[in-house]
Amino acid sequence: MSLLPKLLSLALLAIYVQATPASSSYGRRGAGHSGGGKVASTWWTNWHASDFPVSALSWEKYTRVTFAFAETTPDVHSLNLSANLTAGLGESLLTELVAAGHQHGVQVAVSIGGWTGSRWYSSNVATPENRTAFVKTVVGLATTYDLDGLDFDWEYPGNQGIGCNVISPNDTSNFLSFLQELRSDPVGAKLVLSAATSIVPFYNSSGKPSTDVSAFSKVLDFIEVMNYDVWGSWSTGVGPNSPLNDTCAPTLDQQGSAVSALKAWTSAGMPAHQLVLGVAAYGHSFRVNHSQALDANGQLTAYPAFNASDQPVGDKWDDPAAVDECGAKQGPGGQFTFWGMMDAGFLTPTGHPAEGIDYRYDTCSQTPYVYNTTSDVMISFDNARSFAEKGRFIDWASLGGFAMWEAGGDRDDILLDAIRAGGKY
Repeated sequence: MSLLPKLLSLALLAIYVQATPASSSYGRRGAGHSGGGKVASTWWTNWHASDFPVSALSWEKYTRVTFAFAETTPDVHSLNLSANLTAGLGESLLTELVAAGHQHGVQVAVSIGGWTGSRWYSSNVATPENRTAFVKTVVGLATTYDLDGLDFDWEYPGNQGIGCNVISPNDTSNFLSFLQELRSDPVGAKLVLSAATSIVPFYNSSGKPSTDVSAFSKVLDFIEVMNYDVWGSWSTGVGPNSPLNDTCAPTLDQQGSAVSALKAWTSAGMPAHQLVLGVAAYGHSFRVNHSQALDANGQLTAYPAFNASDQPVGDKWDDPAAVDECGAKQGPGGQFTFWGMMDAGFLTPTGHPAEGIDYRYDTCSQTPYVYNTTSDVMISFDNARSFAEKGRFIDWASLGGFAMWEAGGDRDDILLDAIRAGGKY
């Protein structure tokens, strides 16, 4: 039996049942797959195409696949599809993705923005003239590539992301005005529109999470709440990358979770059935001394301190030490995909802890941890058990579905199959 009902506060129950699953009036729909109308979505990254090509996608298990990314540019009339590739390759890959998706009856969308690609969102929607021009730009993208939808991954309206984004206290209101104008466009009216968001609502002009985002529910089909990167190298200890729940954690360790995100967004007026839970096929690594990692009984401890000056390098998809788009020096990202943990010897090919690896499963956040005593590397990640719990949460809370970052991070569909089974797809 799932532990979830025991972990969730009864005070939140009314939030979960206030809305029943419903279909938006917007957008084309693919042929659809089992799941009672729930979204089964993933992002496909063009820069990993050589390792995880379009042909590797399990199309029959998705309702939507989203191409990442079309990055914003200083020119409101253009988007960059090949930011991480040889010029022109992004366009050909997108064409291939759309053709395969439509062959399988699956929606294909393009995600606009991303962590490094949101720098010009604010200026692109800052004035009525720019909003009109940007509507034409994104409609042109959708028309050119025969897209079923657009995904707006602005990180973040009214709140600085990478460090050099253009930003304005009016970002959220301007974003809403842009979406409303897009919906009034004949093409935009037919597209499935989504937004990848933080675990808290868009910031208002006072620099705080908005208390009323109900107007966004009328122009977006759904939002994908990016419930990951909640804890990482910037944190005070080793915590869950993608916690399902944190209301049962010590007060100082309650940094956000799927449960808190559901409460925040629905309280601000976004119906539960328009919330799609973002889930992660990767984890964060930390260098943790034995004395901090293990207790007197040799068991892994919760929220141990780590050596922030010695970030372990992740798998071959990890971001290397470099100078970022803002000109700031950064170390390695320290991320391990699910398959990367297998290749590095933390997990077996079936996703279980490998021999000689210490393991802990936190039943509050529904998060697994592994620790290599030889390298002093601890990883907070998600496995089949945690994905299944998130699937059950999606079903129980009447959420809109799931969106996984990223398709190529899984191996043999272990995570994908688990969340589909838990969510009764």
